[in-house]
Amino acid sequence: MDKKFMKRAIELSKVGMDKNAGGPFGAVIVRAGKIVGEGYNQVTSTNDPTAHAEVTAIRKATKKLKNFSLEGCEIYTSCEPCPMCLSAIYWARIDKVYYANSKRDAAKINFDDNFIYKEFDKPKNKRKLEVKQLMRKEALEVFGAWEEKMDKVPY
Repeated sequence: MDKKFMKRAIELSKVGMDKNAGGPFGAVIVRAGKIVGEGYNQVTSTNDPTAHAEVTAIRKATKKLKNFSLEGCEIYTSCEPCPMCLSAIYWARIDKVYYANSKRDAAKINFDDNFIYKEFDKPKNKRKLEVKQLMRKEALEVFGAWEEKMDKVPY
């Protein structure tokens, strides 16, 4: 844990906010004491709802390291990650998360992800987003081909 990296994440949150790139969120990914990726929220400037600070930093780090796995890395983020970012952090295999503001702090300024957590706990037929399964048999054929594929890159 190094406060200079959190300080940088907080600086990035202000940079993005001042540029009107998106909400006040910044993130830094560190490996072996060096920054390998950093980002700030760019949702409104790119019209990309996935362009959160953590996801932006992950994209830059994986590009720089030329690897989809960020094992051995830590992420410093100016706010507790939302469900999407936390999932991306798990998928990227980042070892540790350090955050400054809490999700409650974010909710106070109208960035409230609690509804998503509540939706996950509901049965599919009770969620706001309609979800229906379709053409499973055909899609399973592709899964079968993946299972047998000899030159796949597992992740």
